[in-house]
Amino acid sequence: MKKKDFIKVEHKKKSFTRPDEKWGLEKETENFANQVKSYRQEKISDDDFRRFRLQHGAYGSRLRPDYSMIRIKIPSGEITPKQLEKIADLSESFSIGSAHVSTRQNIQLHWVQLEDVSEVMRGLVEVGLTTREACGNTVRNVMCSHFSGVCSEEIFDATPYSKAIAKFFLRNPISQNLPRKFKINFGCCDKHGLVRIADIGLIPAIQDGRRGFRIYLGGGLGAASFIGHLLEDFTPEEQLLSTCMATIRIFDRHGNRENMARNRMRYLVNEMGWEKFQKLILKERTILYMTTSESTRDLFSVHQFSHNLISNSILNKMKSNHKLPIVTESISIDSSSYTRWLHTNTVEQKQQGYYTVFVTLGAGDITSNQLKSLATIIQDFSLEGVARNTPQQNFAIRYVHYTDLSKVYKKLHTTGLSNSGALTITSAVGCSGTTSCNLAITNSHRLAKEVQSKLLELGFDVDDSLRSSTIKISGCPNSCGQHEIATIGFFGGATRIGNTMAPVYTMLFGGRSDKDSKLGKPVMRVPAKRVIEVIQKIVELYKQEKNSEPLDLWLDHVVNGNGPATIKNLEDIKTHLTPIVQLPPSEESPTSYQDYGNDVKFIAKTARGECAA
Repeated sequence: MKKKDFIKVEHKKKSFTRPDEKWGLEKETENFANQVKSYRQEKISDDDFRRFRLQHGAYGSRLRPDYSMIRIKIPSGEITPKQLEKIADLSESFSIGSAHVSTRQNIQLHWVQLEDVSEVMRGLVEVGLTTREACGNTVRNVMCSHFSGVCSEEIFDATPYSKAIAKFFLRNPISQNLPRKFKINFGCCDKHGLVRIADIGLIPAIQDGRRGFRIYLGGGLGAASFIGHLLEDFTPEEQLLSTCMATIRIFDRHGNRENMARNRMRYLVNEMGWEKFQKLILKERTILYMTTSESTRDLFSVHQFSHNLISNSILNKMKSNHKLPIVTESISIDSSSYTRWLHTNTVEQKQQGYYTVFVTLGAGDITSNQLKSLATIIQDFSLEGVARNTPQQNFAIRYVHYTDLSKVYKKLHTTGLSNSGALTITSAVGCSGTTSCNLAITNSHRLAKEVQSKLLELGFDVDDSLRSSTIKISGCPNSCGQHEIATIGFFGGATRIGNTMAPVYTMLFGGRSDKDSKLGKPVMRVPAKRVIEVIQKIVELYKQEKNSEPLDLWLDHVVNGNGPATIKNLEDIKTHLTPIVQLPPSEESPTSYQDYGNDVKFIAKTARGECAA
């Protein structure tokens, strides 16, 4: 790479260079502005314009076609202070003064007027970002575990490979008109990265001294969900590109283009059968590997993303044997706020003396002022000079020296970002729900915030028996909130109770996303205003069982019908929960029939969906 392709990163202790990654194109912003004008002049049909703007990352806002949600691609979730500051400025100028972190490491700006979308895109291009193919039937943002590079259990850092794959497929003709959206996830190890619920999921591996990956195909969440299948025991790195290309080409060729409800690749794998699909992929890969031109191969360059940004003398110091995440001491609800934060929001890295700090957001929301403050904290305290956003809708600031942890906390506290619980059950995930999504039935976004607030108040963040459990909430069955891989998951719906419509959630138990990934099992329907009480009751029942195992393992036993104490199965636990989910008549308690964030009568109103998270 040339000297101009690097930028200087300043840190109070070090200064170094990193590649200047440019994902955006100025001409695309001009083209978008011109297409908007043509659309307003009725020279472009609604359907044609819809396809165009989705291809460029502009999603229609709920029931308001003149406004857009802009989805910003953050490849591998890695973002610089300069980019955070620019997003903050754009939000203040064109959005609602805040941004939203999605479960796929994107950052979203809501309620942008259609005529302003091109201006937002132009600002993003200035700092190297793009919205291109963040929506639509394309290869979406390529995810990479936020622990990649710092995880004590990883074989090697997958980040350069993740970015190289993202760069190769961005604007690539092979992925512009797929039967449906396509998702690729890279993990650091088999515990992080959500690799089993992606169309392509990859975990670094080494065999006979050669680098490669364990590749899973055909996973995904939605109205019908599937766990991905292992393609083969080991895929060498030189076949990474051809494997990904082969998978996309087979999906493009055989995917269902008629039925939108069944046109994700996971349906193709399920209907065709794994063995037949596997054979097609391996055959297609052989052809591609032998016939792909050198000029095409050259477009896939891991090298451009693999430059050491920090000297090896720092990065490769003595590796810690600690596993992620780490609990350093026993605490209680009476512990200081700093101690609670240190216990639940920091993880020791494999680089001795350095920690990853997690910034807890409420259902992924962060104000423009907080974005600017976060940018300063990253610049002052992160040795690598960037942050990563996470599928839990938080930010991770890595390479923070242990002597700076208290200083980082004080800075976060000043700007309202010091909530504890990022790595615990209290950090509830919630999709945008009815705040902006056309498909949403319930306000999952607000419910997730209410859950987080209440569970922090109850001190659930300091209870180590609850630490490994998760709560994830979606506003409809489409699983943008990833409810099916939660210990306790919820997806929104509506039902008539008596003569009154009420927002309800279907509750699931037992989902998980590690090496033993499994989908949650539906348990019962819970009115929106009873969800928090139900969660509290579940924990209460768990405590009464006096188990030594954590909550998630206990619920797993109950789901499988072998609970270790008095509650043996789902019917037993439902017996205890049923009285809580009963609502009084609507005339006695009208607020019980309202959704969170609304003081009016609940109406289950949706519109045409465009794309999911």
